[in-house]
Amino acid sequence: MLIKKPDDIRPSEITDEPVYRQRRRLLGAAGLALTGLAVGGGLLLQRRSKAMSKTPQTAALALPEPYSHYPSLPKGPFSSGEEPTDYTDATRYNNFYELGSSKEDPARNAGQLVTHPWSVRVEGECARPALYTLEDILRPHALEERVYRLRCVETWAAVIPWVGFSLGDLLKRFEPNSHARFVEFETLLDPKHLRAQRSHLLDWPYREGLRLDEAMHPLATLAVGMYGNELPNQNGAPLRLVVPWKYGFKSIKSIVAIRFLRERPPTTWNSLQPDEYGFYANVNPAVSHPRWSQARERRLGEWSKRETLPFNGYAEQVASLYAGMDLKRDF
Repeated sequence: MLIKKPDDIRPSEITDEPVYRQRRRLLGAAGLALTGLAVGGGLLLQRRSKAMSKTPQTAALALPEPYSHYPSLPKGPFSSGEEPTDYTDATRYNNFYELGSSKEDPARNAGQLVTHPWSVRVEGECARPALYTLEDILRPHALEERVYRLRCVETWAAVIPWVGFSLGDLLKRFEPNSHARFVEFETLLDPKHLRAQRSHLLDWPYREGLRLDEAMHPLATLAVGMYGNELPNQNGAPLRLVVPWKYGFKSIKSIVAIRFLRERPPTTWNSLQPDEYGFYANVNPAVSHPRWSQARERRLGEWSKRETLPFNGYAEQVASLYAGMDLKRDF
């Protein structure tokens, strides 16, 4: 309905412990296989409503089996042929500050996130602003599996098989006008349930943004699942952004608002520490974070490090978006 008008890994194995502690001090201060036709979002919604019968405690502890719902989704554009990160690593080691500041907190506190019912406000420079239910958002779109690299600004990395669809296809439905140059996204604000939001850890709600041309790029994805199943709460249920050529903090979780804007929006990490977290946040091994090098990374589940690739390995697809820009200045 459209409502009109309105194996086990420690943190020190990923980020050097002094770096990890320094960042904490900063924060403290500041259903079906497909047979010819793609499956639409409605099937995911049916399965999701059944899952809502679980208690919050059960939801926090029990993860669905990977590929139990969508064992044979078509592969989306630019999918990586690399071996995916272990499902347990990908769902037990997360950044989601609404559920806590340690990597283990999001899985531990996943039951705090209430994902049903869910709606998304669309506002700003577009012809169809409104409050859309999750059903409205998903119903017209065919789901596919997009296996993308994920690179965290903290130097850990993963390969994730997301279930989702093109962000650009959704944004076109809202008919952005000629004044729209940026898209802002906002995470759920619910301090009643999300206890970390009662603190001053971040300036809540979490906000992120993209240039409109970035958001329209076919790599940019709205994910509703991973590993063939619905998104676990700790990974951003029920709707999250995936922008694989950028550092992971750009891929905002649990989206409740989309705004088309004329001017570049303030974003959470960039506002908090602009010299450390750029607005663009493109993966660039030549630009070090002020407190660590970005030249190498370690994937979850691996001991050895590997070289970080420009644009996280997607330079051929996205480098043209930044032609003429100084990527060391506009980082």
